[in-house]
Amino acid sequence: MPSSHTAEAARRDAAAAAEARAYDDWQFRELLVGRLARLGALVAILLVGGTLGFVLTEDTSAWGGFTWTLDTIATVGAVPGPSSTGGQVVKAVLIVLGVGTLYYALVSATEFFVAGHVTGLLDVRRRQRMVDGISEHYLVCGFGRVGRQVARDLRAAGATYVVIDRNPQSLERAVAAGVPWLQGDAADEELLLRAGIERARALIACVDSDAENVFITLTARELRPDLTVVARASASEAEQKLRRAGAERVVSPYKSSGSEMARLALHPQVAGVVDVAPEYRMEEIDVSPGAPGVGRRLVDVAGPAIVAALRRASGELIPQPPGDTVTEPGDVLIVMGTDETIDRLEALFTPQSDA
Repeated sequence: MPSSHTAEAARRDAAAAAEARAYDDWQFRELLVGRLARLGALVAILLVGGTLGFVLTEDTSAWGGFTWTLDTIATVGAVPGPSSTGGQVVKAVLIVLGVGTLYYALVSATEFFVAGHVTGLLDVRRRQRMVDGISEHYLVCGFGRVGRQVARDLRAAGATYVVIDRNPQSLERAVAAGVPWLQGDAADEELLLRAGIERARALIACVDSDAENVFITLTARELRPDLTVVARASASEAEQKLRRAGAERVVSPYKSSGSEMARLALHPQVAGVVDVAPEYRMEEIDVSPGAPGVGRRLVDVAGPAIVAALRRASGELIPQPPGDTVTEPGDVLIVMGTDETIDRLEALFTPQSDA
């Protein structure tokens, strides 16, 4: 029952966000397109009405009435004034309405610029161009406490990423951090495409709602079946749902922090070893077919890195494999080392381009 309530709340939030975006789009169209359309309609009505008025009162041709009307509305004064009383009345009406239409156009243009719509539109396009120029990046969906920590770690690793969030307060922090960001629901296919999911390296779903993370994972998996998806789960029952939705890795911050606290209490000496070597990191490296390191012994390829375990394609796990173990396609190496040693191993087990 709680999960259904959570899913329903997430759907309501997504609907509200979509409605807000639709309202913003409608407001922009109402301001720009709507007013331009009304302005054009007013000018057309004045031209047609003035032309008919001069034709009926001054006994002139349709073209003569049109040029007379255009001259009057534009306040040029190149055409002599009408001689009949009816024509003078038509001219007076056209002057009043023409000046009013001109003021309306000026007010509309001033409001458009002063209200910041031009600046906002240019800013959106600038940010979109920035995102379009990024590839092999990470999509961080949610910039709350967990998302900000993810971003800090990605930045420390030298990785590029794009933040997606619909909370203005969270986006203010993204602006302050100077990172590329897009506002909206991360489960929106169009927004994910704008964020470059087709060029992305992985997606991290770390929104506060488990239901939203499920929707984000489903959408991302539909757009990119081969994309690596890491999702956050607040509740234990959500972990299985996220895996079924397509998340390759599911992390529970509360479970992880609790386990870490227990480990620190039980084995403080081990924690001390880890803490004094922050430049080291653990990494899983896939052994891809055709890579230079395939078919070679671990002792020949590991170098300074420490191979903690090897998982065969069959699922067999070999802890601390011997140095004469030969790598095979489909294996996964669990190694520890510095950034340089890890990058070197990844290059060895990545297929070389023919180019």
